[in-house]
Amino acid sequence: MEVKKLNFDENGLIPCVVQDFYTKEILTLAYMNEESLQATLKDRQMTFFSRSRQELWRKGETSGNRQTLIRLKADCDQDALIAEVIKAGPACHTGAESCFNELLFKDSTQINISIPELYELVLGRKEAPQEKSYTSYLFAKGNEKILKKIGEEATEVVIGAMKESKEETTYEISDLIYHLLVLMANNNITPAEIMAELSRRQVVDQKTKQETMK
Repeated sequence: MEVKKLNFDENGLIPCVVQDFYTKEILTLAYMNEESLQATLKDRQMTFFSRSRQELWRKGETSGNRQTLIRLKADCDQDALIAEVIKAGPACHTGAESCFNELLFKDSTQINISIPELYELVLGRKEAPQEKSYTSYLFAKGNEKILKKIGEEATEVVIGAMKESKEETTYEISDLIYHLLVLMANNNITPAEIMAELSRRQVVDQKTKQETMK
């Protein structure tokens, strides 16, 4: 892609959707002009153009919540961009992970929760415990209880798979993933950190095992 071939609007701007490289969550929508785009490509730190202030601004320059560019794509008309980034903190000035938090419509008959969304729900039960919540109960009991449950669920996955029962194995894998998310939240490990580790290992074609933990 050549910057000169992009279709900037009459004000010399092009919209850029910013997306988390690991979780694929949409973080924000901002605008770029040619200068901010060139600055971003030069050092891979997301830089935008403020329409209200009429000046360049670098994400995280004051907050420290920088966004490092990993991949940049243009649409078929070359008048819009998607930037996949690794973020160093919340994307929104409110402190939220994403700027898109105001729900306008939801089809309640369709349920599709992502791992990051489920993690946030789990984390919420840690930060704001609820009396009748099983998740809050696990956090109250601590790592020993959580680890015991993971051991139990892992065993049940093995049993289901040995039976060659897809239904049972799917059910037990779901239980295991849930309890792993509880463990992650209890130890301040995020889904993005797990994805970063898997990406670093190129886990699809290689199996890397650390001999020692430092």
